Amino acid sequence: MRIKDKPLNERPREKLLEVGKENLTNSELLSIIIKTGLKGENVENIAIKLLNKYNLYELKDISLEELISIKGIGKIKAIELLSCIELGKRIYLKDNKKLTKLSTPKDIFYYVKYLFIDKNQEYFYCLYFNNKQELINKKLLFIGTINQSITHPREIFKEAYKLSASTIICIHNHPSNDTNPSKADIEFTKNLVKIGKIQGIPIIDHIIVGNDNYYSFLEHNNL
Repeated sequence: MRIKDKPLNERPREKLLEVGKENLTNSELLSIIIKTGLKGENVENIAIKLLNKYNLYELKDISLEELISIKGIGKIKAIELLSCIELGKRIYLKDNKKLTKLSTPKDIFYYVKYLFIDKNQEYFYCLYFNNKQELINKKLLFIGTINQSITHPREIFKEAYKLSASTIICIHNHPSNDTNPSKADIEFTKNLVKIGKIQGIPIIDHIIVGNDNYYSFLEHNNL
């Protein structure tokens, strides 16, 4: 299937605008850089072929010749990919890179608030931390209706196990800008806290985000 034949919300560029760059797959991000496919093969398939031959970590040292060996990636596309990879290395791949440490609900609010700008639906994220309270990863787990999100605990803890996380903080927005927790928010959080204790991966906070304000279950002793 050609990219332009896909529904708008499944096309990499449109998806980035809808849910943010951090929520695209590696192949979707590569598709945006590669831009176009071949007759009978769309650009995302070319990106997948590249990732099947070289994993994401190996791309940091890939050569022009290796890129050109992938059908659908010519010299110009290869040069553009190498430039993007080099920029990424200069920004992020430093030997002394430190993980982000987020110590308070306020720190977390300012760290994540950009994720919810102009969102008219509820977005539910989890932040996963190591035992030093350093952020390992953040994950969008659900996009809900205008006033409701539904996230299954299974998805929350599955990701924690994959990352070997020590603790979890849940975050979602209220598009109404009223950050007071609903009855459903409270019941859901209490249920997660119970499951976290059983699993040995505690939920240490649930933060509800508004435009310029937030509600922390931890700060309100509501866990």
